[in-house]
Amino acid sequence: MTDKINPYAAAPQLMKSWTALSTAVADSLEPSLIELVKIRSSQINGCANCINMHTYEAREKGETEQRIYLLSAWREAPCYTDRERAALGWTEALTEIAKGHTHEAAKEALNWEFTEEEQVKLTLMINIINGWNRIAVGFNLWYDMPMKAAA
Repeated sequence: MTDKINPYAAAPQLMKSWTALSTAVADSLEPSLIELVKIRSSQINGCANCINMHTYEAREKGETEQRIYLLSAWREAPCYTDRERAALGWTEALTEIAKGHTHEAAKEALNWEFTEEEQVKLTLMINIINGWNRIAVGFNLWYDMPMKAAA
């Protein structure tokens, strides 16, 4: 087994800057949309840490269990708005860009639902969560989220 690296200890100033940028971009669009994007990207990338963290945070921000559970099948689920669908399509297109540059339909939907400024903000968020997924998977990070007591 290899030693585990803590990126916050190994490169504290860069990680502080990365975290600050992440927070600023996440705060630039509506919280529910941001959490859906973070969860979906993390599902595609197989990042258990980020799925765990962002489903917890989505619940804390009022997201429903139904919408969290159905996220991997968002195209068939009727509970997402056109704006959310456009964001999720763009998330998948950019997260899976190595599979081919077939993002034209996703970009068209994005143009209908988001201003140019919002498109940049969303694209930055997708890039940031993909980066976090790679940091968490690459360094085998796991952060336990607090458990709520059963009612």
